[in-house]
Amino acid sequence: MEENCLERLENWFEGYVGPFLETDAEGQKNILLKVEHTRRVCRMMDLLTAGESLSSPDRRLAGAVALLHDVGRFPQYRRWRTFRDSCSDNHARLAVEVIRRERLLHGLPREERLLIEEAVRFHNLLSIPPRIKSPTELFLRLIRDADKLDIWRVFLDLFALPRHERASAALLGLPERATVSGACLAELARGRIVRLERVQCVNDYKLLLISWCYDLNFTTSYRLLREFDYLASLAAELPDDTDVRAAIDSAREYVAARACPTSP
Repeated sequence: MEENCLERLENWFEGYVGPFLETDAEGQKNILLKVEHTRRVCRMMDLLTAGESLSSPDRRLAGAVALLHDVGRFPQYRRWRTFRDSCSDNHARLAVEVIRRERLLHGLPREERLLIEEAVRFHNLLSIPPRIKSPTELFLRLIRDADKLDIWRVFLDLFALPRHERASAALLGLPERATVSGACLAELARGRIVRLERVQCVNDYKLLLISWCYDLNFTTSYRLLREFDYLASLAAELPDDTDVRAAIDSAREYVAARACPTSP
């Protein structure tokens, strides 16, 4: 991808999100959350692709995927006033609709258009579909990691706010409880991703966020996660329970081992 193509997309994004802010105060708070998230995912992608020594054209391609991965969130929220896909529509599918309707990739080589669309379309799946092949798989893994690296930041910032100041759509309407669900804790303790359908409360969602450490793809991703110390910050938000601490300690050890892999 040429440099001017990415600059054109960046200019388009800034103009595109403006009209979605013409809403009530609560809506503005939720839209701004996603605008800032997109910008920070782009920054995370830049750190990640630099750390993994990608070429300049590939770094720009990855930047385009990062910029466009959540553009479906804006029409989603305008229509349904939620970011929960199960109560509205798949935001990744909506993003591809926006990309095509706005003709954002017009003029790019066909292989680059398909790569960007597929990476956007599948970035939010629980796992990467087996039919996805290289080089699309590389960019899909990159956006999944860059996305997580900022979502951790998003929620830690939210948890630091009084509940009435939080962007209401971010926590999916989940109730506050002092405990965690046994099913979610068991998944984390096994080193598995906590599934959203098992989540019953905000504390369960924190376990889900921690479990994402088992689904990163690059040494740079683990290094950044360790540097930002997100898992320790999330742990501080959870009940001081022996089983909870043990599951989180295992997750942190897993991250540490992959952030500093032993040389062969």
